[in-house]
Amino acid sequence: MHALERDTLKNVRREGLLRAADKSVLVGVSGGPDSVALLHVLAALRSPLDITLAALYVDHGLRPEESTAEKDYVRALAEKLETGFASIRVEVRRLAGEKKLSLEHAARDLRYAALRQTAAEFDAGCIAVAHTADDQAEEVLLRLLRGSGRKGLSGMRSRSRDIIRPFLRFGKARILDYLRERQIHFFDDSTNVDLRYLRNRVRHQLLPYLETNFDRGIRRALCKTADSLAEDENLLERMTSQALEVVVARVFRNRETSSWRIVLNRAGLLNHPVAIQRRIIEKLLWEVGGTASYHHIVKITEAAAGARSGSELHLAGGLRVGIRKDFLEFLFPRGSGPWRGRLYPDRRSRTAD
Repeated sequence: MHALERDTLKNVRREGLLRAADKSVLVGVSGGPDSVALLHVLAALRSPLDITLAALYVDHGLRPEESTAEKDYVRALAEKLETGFASIRVEVRRLAGEKKLSLEHAARDLRYAALRQTAAEFDAGCIAVAHTADDQAEEVLLRLLRGSGRKGLSGMRSRSRDIIRPFLRFGKARILDYLRERQIHFFDDSTNVDLRYLRNRVRHQLLPYLETNFDRGIRRALCKTADSLAEDENLLERMTSQALEVVVARVFRNRETSSWRIVLNRAGLLNHPVAIQRRIIEKLLWEVGGTASYHHIVKITEAAAGARSGSELHLAGGLRVGIRKDFLEFLFPRGSGPWRGRLYPDRRSRTAD
């Protein structure tokens, strides 16, 4: 067994990446070095892990001159390794235009949607993707540039819901060594050197600059920071879940409209540190179908601390947060969609849009 295969097996077991129900694993394979190596390594580990595999190639419609050859190669590789195979074409440019997203953002959303759709078709318990430690370092820098908080700066997790990342502890150089030693062919995506994309500028310009002018070990340092923050995040997440059980007083759901009304104990919320208050508010905003922006979260925590009874916040999409002496309520009074009415006509509302 190759050292990379052996260490991947150790990581999978030590970090509990596979659960009892994960008898089948879908692998996202682009034809690039990392994902091709991942399929080979997991194929070598099928017996000790007691799993079956399938590979998915996602054609983003951005490189028609390259994608056909990549897809054919991944199909042939899946046949050689005796795994299942599927391919899906997604319309990245169309989604980006409709939703006003960057091509990177639209491609990511469609890729994960395709992976989850195909995982259901193969009855796969989880999805393996080939992110490496180098990708983690890039991701932390990207999130720092975008102003992410502690949760964002904790980076990617080895397992996040149904996504597993068996290579997250390994640098890309080690993956390339494995491919070279095993004489395994792979493709290079031409868009990976296109400096119009922010990730590529971070990869090819910012990180090399930091390594040359500041610290040769910057990638390891960024990964260590992500690991440290991830541990803090796990603790804060547990504290938030425990606080929610005490702070949420009542939950109502309209089955006809699928809308929620959540009543929050005001004094109970304020008994917790602001960091936990903000996390509680964030969770509730997502729960009712609102937008959990930092701006909105801060407005709500400030209102909970000092707004008069009868005040209210008007958030995006018709969401209202009503402030009473003893409680806060989160609801869409007229369903999702903008409207100008008030919950409490006797008080002046505050707008947080």
